[in-house]
Amino acid sequence: MFKKSLIVGLLLSILIGIEPVLAQAPAPYEVTPQLIAAAVKEAKVVFYASTDVLVSEKVASAFEAKYPGIKVQVERAGAERLFQRINQEYGSKIYIVDVIETADAVNFLYFKRKGWLQAAVPADVAKFWPSSEKDADGQYAAYRAHLSVIAYNSKLLKKEDAPKSHADLLDSKWAGKMVKAHPGYSGTILTGTYALSQTLGWDYFEKLGKQRVLQVQSSTEPPKKLALGERQVMTDGNEYNVFMLKESGVPVEPVYASEGTPLVVGNAALLKNAAHPNAGKLFYSFLFSKEAQQIGSDFGGLRSFHPEVKEKESRMPLSKIKLLKTDPQALDKQIETIKKNYEIYFGT
Repeated sequence: MFKKSLIVGLLLSILIGIEPVLAQAPAPYEVTPQLIAAAVKEAKVVFYASTDVLVSEKVASAFEAKYPGIKVQVERAGAERLFQRINQEYGSKIYIVDVIETADAVNFLYFKRKGWLQAAVPADVAKFWPSSEKDADGQYAAYRAHLSVIAYNSKLLKKEDAPKSHADLLDSKWAGKMVKAHPGYSGTILTGTYALSQTLGWDYFEKLGKQRVLQVQSSTEPPKKLALGERQVMTDGNEYNVFMLKESGVPVEPVYASEGTPLVVGNAALLKNAAHPNAGKLFYSFLFSKEAQQIGSDFGGLRSFHPEVKEKESRMPLSKIKLLKTDPQALDKQIETIKKNYEIYFGT
């Protein structure tokens, strides 16, 4: 009876155009001498990443040092640019990328629907990752998490004068003094915009759009504008870039807004038609290792789901921050609305 119902369900799914989903992840895999040997023969991994290029290349260098003979080609761009690139490549049957990570969780829902991901579950993901942060079918998992924060240049602003909330940014005294990134380019900002629109309403963005805000693309850019002193305040941008700059001596400070701060989860996946499948599988496993996750935390300021990773004491722990979390399925349905409203309010 069950088998018959399953067949009927699959046929019905095909007829109405819905792809059937069978939640059955493959068995976890370990890094074996055989996998390493096969990866060394391929000699290369192509890694598409939306994390800041310095962080991505740091992780790539650690992998190359651990596995001599395999080079990692890092291609860094915003999440939406990488999404477009993979669409073009797979649409033309040109398979270049082996492993991808981006800050836009919706990308992975789409890639999965298209059948472009290779189910693979690294041992560390199976052992340590909460079920909420990995795909039930084993096609992707949360490589990192970070926050989209307000921040300010502490050389140009005293702490007591800096904004404490999103509402504070609407004060006319900040007009022409702020910078923000774009949801049409950055997955981080797309997620953050959705979270804030749900919490504060679109009226918030309508008012913010009248503040003569400097618009940039990537969420990695606003902290750098602060560092250069081009703007006093950033309305959104990567927390991890703020950490990197601050810990190198640059006068920037994050602000965890009273209304809440958007939490952004960045997934990673192995592509089904990877040009270097064994090297890709080895690198994919490495991304979730304690070693790589600790690099992401120490050097890149990323938040990790690996319980053995230790964060620097100077950073605010997530447990003390009011977080705004986002459902990727709900976000997926609002993407066009977000882009349309954003263009109306910010003219770009």
